[in-house]
Amino acid sequence: MYTKTVLTGAAVTALLLTALMAAPAAPAGQEARASRAAPVARAVPAAARVGTAPTGTVLGACGPGRLCLWPKPDFRGRPWTHELATTDIDSCVALPPGTSAQSLANRTGRPVTTYQSAECGETGEFETYPGRGTWVPQTAYEVRAFKLWER
Repeated sequence: MYTKTVLTGAAVTALLLTALMAAPAAPAGQEARASRAAPVARAVPAAARVGTAPTGTVLGACGPGRLCLWPKPDFRGRPWTHELATTDIDSCVALPPGTSAQSLANRTGRPVTTYQSAECGETGEFETYPGRGTWVPQTAYEVRAFKLWER
C-alpha cells in the first residue's frame, strides 16, 4: 500500500526551525573566521517574517525599501532608517558617533554588509545580509557601520 504525506506550510516551518535549533554551535573563535571567509546571513525564515520571530519577538516596523537598525536586541529602541534614495551604494555609512545597533531589518532589495568597525574595516567582525526582507533580532556583534551593495 502506498501512502502519500503532504506537509503544510506550518509543518515545513516547524521542521525548518527544529533543524536550525538542533544545529551544533561552532567552537569559540571559529565563527569569526567563518564570517570573514564566507559571510552568511542570519535571518528569520520567510514564513516567520510576517508576524513574530520564532522566539516570540515582535518584528520591528521597517518600511519597504529601507534598512532599519535598532540600538537594542529584539528591535527595541528608536531605529535609524536609511533609504536607497539617500544612501550611496558601495560607500561606508557610519552610525552616529558613540552609538551602535544590535538588531536590524534589510528591506532595501540589495545586500547590506554590517561592520563592527565604524570605518567598515574588515579586521573586526562583519556580515552580509540579503535584501527583500531579512530580519535579524540579535546581531553577533555591535554594528557601527554598513555598506549597501549593487546586486
